[in-house]
Amino acid sequence: MPKQVVPESARRRRRRTKQGAVLSEQVIVETALRMLREHGGEGLTARRLGLALGADPSTLYRYFRGMDDLTLAIGDELIGRALDGWAPTGDWRADLRGLGLRIHRAYLAHPQAAVLTASRVSGRAREIVADEAVLGILRTAGFADPAAVRIYHAFIDQSLAFAALDAASLALPAAARSADEEMWASTYARLPARTHPHIAATADLLAARMNDSAYPLALEMLLDSAALQRARQDAGPPSAPPDQAAGGAL
Repeated sequence: MPKQVVPESARRRRRRTKQGAVLSEQVIVETALRMLREHGGEGLTARRLGLALGADPSTLYRYFRGMDDLTLAIGDELIGRALDGWAPTGDWRADLRGLGLRIHRAYLAHPQAAVLTASRVSGRAREIVADEAVLGILRTAGFADPAAVRIYHAFIDQSLAFAALDAASLALPAAARSADEEMWASTYARLPARTHPHIAATADLLAARMNDSAYPLALEMLLDSAALQRARQDAGPPSAPPDQAAGGAL
């Protein structure tokens, strides 16, 4: 049975930790982010986190139900950082673009945390704010609800999928990441046209762009598709041919 989480107001320590900090959810999450950056996901344990905070590891369970609950809080923190300073402008396309790029950047700033959390659904406050914001952008722009939900679904999944993919690359050891990046020039660019004509024909272009994230381009393609759906919605259903409009009379 999960342990009961004590409300924030009732669980602050009266004494400071050995590190001089007063514990709170925010302090624990920020410390966990630092540990993930320095040691990766395998290095984040209750024992190590307690040592980093200067507190008994059992103290963490006054704030979180377990390490998985802390993981969800870390994901919510990344979403919150993406939202910090963002406000809608009323231009639905610009607003979605800006929000998507902010989410991508926030996750890539903490690649180890992104790998750990991008696939999770936390149901926490800032995640809900982000979801409400995306749906609000679309519905305010006049998208019908079925279209708004389809685009919202694609937008959120695309943003987080690219965040996870790109973060996983950044989280690789430097030597492995460098080897991957060099592969386009060291292997693909040397494939002969006789056996691989299409790769050979585009080798320079591949080498020039394959080490960059495709997210900005994919986001624009999604927005193009959304704009097309919006135009079709505004145009309404196709008009019937004249003979059908007149009830089929000849």
